[in-house]
Amino acid sequence: MSVQPSPHTLRGAETNVYANAEEQQFDVIILGQRIHIIATPAQYSFDYGDGASLGPTTSAGGPLPQERWGEKTRTSHIYGQTGDYRIVLTTHFQGTYSVNDGPPLPIPGQGQFGSPPQTISVWRTITRNYADDCIRNPQGQGCPGVPSAP
Repeated sequence: MSVQPSPHTLRGAETNVYANAEEQQFDVIILGQRIHIIATPAQYSFDYGDGASLGPTTSAGGPLPQERWGEKTRTSHIYGQTGDYRIVLTTHFQGTYSVNDGPPLPIPGQGQFGSPPQTISVWRTITRNYADDCIRNPQGQGCPGVPSAP
């Protein structure tokens, strides 16, 4: 699972959360028989940590270039309060198996696997307007070396 931006995001802004799940293949020997298992991600459930969730959905989401951070995506979320939140992704896998190189057979149901939680800190922003820039007024609020207002 990945989060953009991370490890900090802004209250009221879209936070892009997406899955990085890939097909998994396993070869095991059971009672002398070669078993080949293929597990394919089929659905995703997102728990955003603030009581909101999404899924199961077939959309894994995806990364955005940095200049597009803050845009709404199929799996993004807007946090309404500041604080630290633990995001968890559960990936639902469907599978097939074959015995001794035989035909693939479906595995009934789905396996669900949770990602390790990822903590995101949601911050607030403050906007201020100034009449001068730092070239005209180097001692103005927000200029380098000038203490910020409370």
